[in-house]
Amino acid sequence: MIGYIRQVAGPDPDAPLLEVADLRVAIGGERVVRPVAGIGFQLRAGETFALLGESGCGKSMTALAIARLLPDGGRIEGGSLRLRGEDLLAHTEARMRAVRGGRIGMVFQEPGTSLNPVMTVFEQIAEVLARHRGLRGAAARAEARRLLDAVGIPDAERRLDDYPFQFSGGMKQRVMIAMALAGEPELLIADEPTTALDVTIQAQVLDLLARLQRERGMGMLLITHDLGVVARMAQRVGVMYAGELVETGERSAFFAAPLHPYSRKLFAALPGGQQRGRALDALAGSVPALDAEIPGCRFSARCPQAFAPCTHESPGWHRRDGQAVRCHLYAEGHNAPVPAAHIAAIDGPGPAHGKAPLLAVRDLQVHFPVRKGIFRRTVGQVRAVDGVSLELRPGRTLALVGESGCGKTTVGKAILQLIPPTAGEVRFDGRDMVGLGAAALAPMRRAMQMVFQDPFASLNPRMRIGEIIEEGMLALGVGGDAGERARRVDQLLDRIGLSPAMRWRYPHEFSGGQRQRIAIARALAVMPRLIVCDEPTSALDVSVQAQLLNLMRELQRELGLAYLFITHNLAVVDYLADEIAVMYLGRIVERGEAGRVLAAPAHPYTRMLLDAVPRIDGVGRQAGPAPAADLPSPLSPPSGCHFHPRCPKADERCRREYPAPGTLPDGRELRCHHPDSA
Repeated sequence: MIGYIRQVAGPDPDAPLLEVADLRVAIGGERVVRPVAGIGFQLRAGETFALLGESGCGKSMTALAIARLLPDGGRIEGGSLRLRGEDLLAHTEARMRAVRGGRIGMVFQEPGTSLNPVMTVFEQIAEVLARHRGLRGAAARAEARRLLDAVGIPDAERRLDDYPFQFSGGMKQRVMIAMALAGEPELLIADEPTTALDVTIQAQVLDLLARLQRERGMGMLLITHDLGVVARMAQRVGVMYAGELVETGERSAFFAAPLHPYSRKLFAALPGGQQRGRALDALAGSVPALDAEIPGCRFSARCPQAFAPCTHESPGWHRRDGQAVRCHLYAEGHNAPVPAAHIAAIDGPGPAHGKAPLLAVRDLQVHFPVRKGIFRRTVGQVRAVDGVSLELRPGRTLALVGESGCGKTTVGKAILQLIPPTAGEVRFDGRDMVGLGAAALAPMRRAMQMVFQDPFASLNPRMRIGEIIEEGMLALGVGGDAGERARRVDQLLDRIGLSPAMRWRYPHEFSGGQRQRIAIARALAVMPRLIVCDEPTSALDVSVQAQLLNLMRELQRELGLAYLFITHNLAVVDYLADEIAVMYLGRIVERGEAGRVLAAPAHPYTRMLLDAVPRIDGVGRQAGPAPAADLPSPLSPPSGCHFHPRCPKADERCRREYPAPGTLPDGRELRCHHPDSA
């Protein structure tokens, strides 16, 4: 169905950069899984094609197949892949090594597993520069520094010699993007490139990618679950479900009127302040297993509009107003109305807010010494947390927001005593935990749990997921006997959108989003009173995110759970959080009720975070400029107000004095000499 033009004197400028036709991928021998089942699309130079869909739909496997990086046991069963007319499937592996990293760059979903832990960042970028651009020595170091600067890593010259473990999750993602751009690719495959990034760095990276496209004519295959990023970046959109494309179209047409019932469900699942206190319209169930033939429409079991043909007859493609949709509802003679989004209220009374704080943090400090020389003398202190105070009551959610590197994760770990605080108090249920030994802390571990940012690094690769979820119950003596624990594991898997039959699989057999759900189930297994959630939804697509947020709200109302929610997703904050604390370079700069802070931010930094969020209603608008400056290094923060180098209102007083804490008439706490009007 796709015609190819024979190359004679060079590539045809009007021909597609990438052509994918009837691509089919299989994995395994006796039990064959087919994660990609005959998809096709084209991508032109300078264009972005966004691929949407839930975890496990085959998006990442499509990307790996294009780069011919399939896992062991994986093979391309059929179809064609052409890059500027060249048949990639006919290339030898030696020839593909010249294509990968050079003509095709790739940003992987999990930087923690993609970066070599025993090589410095410079060594890893230098490999790409040497192989694909012939740069070595000082020239390679200068280019590597420029790349780190471009993706927003502060103090780039020094950080070139750091190892991946010395970077936060968001910074590791930026290193991956720098490596992918180092070969100056014609085609960039970006698999969730901004998932781990805060909104300001996300804005910088998206602006960088857009500029590179304009300058180089680079095409981009963008895999993402963030509809705001799609609205900002993509010219065309493809929605993928269970190994198949179910809808394609121009960005503006797709956002104006998504056609497929699955596409409409993705929009209905988006969180926001208008849904606060109500259950999101989440899809029930999960993507079907792809190790067997699926008769009929693959979405029929979850589709609210399914009818007889859907269960036994595979739908064909239908065109409507420039869009293409694979759905029986659009067959000739069948009317396909767009149903109104259904948002159900959560029944029951709200939590009691007058209770004493479950968690009270006073002047918390966490400083890390910087040592140099043969004798490892201390030459400075990284003030990761520098005087944080906050309170959290039972049944409430406090969102801690801010850019990567501002100290949010360190606060969470210090609260749980996973990192010893340098100073301050952390009182849980009235008892100060700072300085307690392991034996004294043991009884409190059941009441406090943490969901870590990188699910792959926090799950034991040698244990099945059923054992991982059950491990905490065994260690803390909860959950009853083996049968009761097994039933609880099955219930948790079902509630987070996975099949109980998956309990026998290992972490590497799941997608990134599925592994994050497993990490959340593990935290919930011991029935804690406080959960510190470090970016728990960052790897989740919108439909699974909606399931998870509904689950968290239900559990909070049933059990009185308190959440310290560390995130950069302000839409989730708007939906879930009762209060917000905005953190900048180790200190809280604004704190108050979520609705008030998001509706009328008083601190210029809070305003900058909100302005950087990509929005789905921004289709057709030019994206605003990203923040011009980067987060300063916590090793040597600016004098006076730490935000003054990036603040449009800064004056001499801001450069000289750090603002004293103040309180606005609506009760918000603020540190700013020139607050915005509330």
